[in-house]
Amino acid sequence: MMPFVARLANRIGCRSTVYLASAFTAVGLVGLATATSYWVLLAFLLLFGAAISTADVNMNLQGSLVERHHGKQMMSGFHGLFSVGNIFSAGTVSLLLWLGLNPVQSILILALGLGVALLSFGRHMLPFAELGGAPAKMKPTKLVLLLGALCFIAFLVEGSMLDWSAVYLTSNRDVEPNIAGIGYAAFSVTMAVGRLLGDWIVSKVGSRAVLLVGSVLAMGGMTLAVGIDHWIVSVLGFVLVGLGISNLVPIFCSKAGHQTVMPVAQALAIINAIGYLGILMGPAAIGFIAHATSLSFSLLFTSTLLILVLCSAKIASYK
Repeated sequence: MMPFVARLANRIGCRSTVYLASAFTAVGLVGLATATSYWVLLAFLLLFGAAISTADVNMNLQGSLVERHHGKQMMSGFHGLFSVGNIFSAGTVSLLLWLGLNPVQSILILALGLGVALLSFGRHMLPFAELGGAPAKMKPTKLVLLLGALCFIAFLVEGSMLDWSAVYLTSNRDVEPNIAGIGYAAFSVTMAVGRLLGDWIVSKVGSRAVLLVGSVLAMGGMTLAVGIDHWIVSVLGFVLVGLGISNLVPIFCSKAGHQTVMPVAQALAIINAIGYLGILMGPAAIGFIAHATSLSFSLLFTSTLLILVLCSAKIASYK
């Protein structure tokens, strides 16, 4: 799928690809809300996944174009607004449901809002032209594969919070299920704030320092979360994990945009494809390890993979 996304961006442009992907995303959302059978649901899941991944790659590509145009780090802010959008959309649907609308009506309003936002702001997107005069090299370079592997680790940690933080609080910290989501909520809000401040931080201390400190902070946060037997301390640990990993993926995407060995559209497609495996495969792997050992060990083991980010910070960073 991802190689097709890169070719599509080269053929019809970044802006048109985002328009197309967003339209199919809206259709997929409505389809998921109205599906009446397993196979119809599966078809719309495939459509939604393909559309959202296509939009994701091209929005990162647009971010690289804007960074080049302005000559400064801006990717963390873009990813921060992505995080804010996740929180806003979840809150909007919850509010609409609370007001008495049914799920289909709520999703239709959300899809309509997506269309209005896209038409309002999409016309300001920069036209696509391959950055840096990179050759049309189709084989992934070692740098791009490394960035993909590091994205995999960052997404793996994020996926562990998404799927297992609430389970951990209920099973290991005796938190009531109706408030167990506070762990992931704290993680998500902190990650959004960290990304919104990320560009300023990178401009002050550099991307390498952010990778080093962020990795240590995330590992320390996970150690705190599983090491001290109190749910408030665990939530505080999840906060530190969110702050620590908040700017890792934006920096990796910026690095892909700065390299000139591969076409940027293709490089971003590859690192996104590898990175997404962290969210898709990671939670299941964590569950498997937890079954063989414990959930505490499994979460801690996941965070220790960030040692690879520490070791690769010099290569994965940029000036």
